[in-house]
Amino acid sequence: MTDRWTDGSAYEAYVGRWSRAVAREFVAWLGMAPGGAWLDCGAGTGALSQAILAQTAPRLVVAGDPSSRYVAFARARTVDPRARFVVAALPCLPCRAGGFDAAVAGLVLNFLPDPASGLAAMAAAVRRGGVVAAYVWDYARGMELMRVFWDAACALDPAARDLDEGARFPLCQADGLRTLFRAAGLAEVAVRPLVVPTVFRDFDDYWTPFLGGQGPAPGYLMSLAPPQRKRLRDAVCARLPVAPDGTIHLTARAWAARGTAA
Repeated sequence: MTDRWTDGSAYEAYVGRWSRAVAREFVAWLGMAPGGAWLDCGAGTGALSQAILAQTAPRLVVAGDPSSRYVAFARARTVDPRARFVVAALPCLPCRAGGFDAAVAGLVLNFLPDPASGLAAMAAAVRRGGVVAAYVWDYARGMELMRVFWDAACALDPAARDLDEGARFPLCQADGLRTLFRAAGLAEVAVRPLVVPTVFRDFDDYWTPFLGGQGPAPGYLMSLAPPQRKRLRDAVCARLPVAPDGTIHLTARAWAARGTAA
């Protein structure tokens, strides 16, 4: 089963609303000076590009993603003359004379067939001393809305472990990111966690986005027959910390890394 990335609205309902909060934390951590030229690699529905536009007063943001539908979604929701969205995948992203001041990637490195080559392409796109930075979900421990789902799924179906992002992506840990960035020849490598609250109104607010089929967990869910889907739904519900008022309070942790190009 391949991961699906075709429906921007479904992605936003599933995890986009939380990735936007993490994007804001990430951009604030980078502390880039105003007037920079940015390259957003694997821009998805535009969360990171929009945070850059809102927080850093850039002169240019070039954002690329291999999904034409995600690019159309992001372009339609980013009315800003400084932004340019293109259909392009790492490492085939636009170049700029003199290089970009920063090349960033939000929640994408682990999905690349060769993360090292992708990071190398980002480093090649920036000027000397430019910033290369990325963040990924901590699927194994810190991205609780997905962790609860996969723990329940793997308890019911051991074969689900092959799809569990926590098992699939050892890169998504502090040490994995640090090693990747240092191997790319980047200097001044720093890694830190980014944690945001993920509060759901009720169980339906948590569960319904999984029905959109965007990404590994929703894709797995929608591959199941209706009886197995209901069984998994009940198992997930039993694991969630539901408050007396019906709300569900979880947190989402990402790991972020940055370095400078030599």
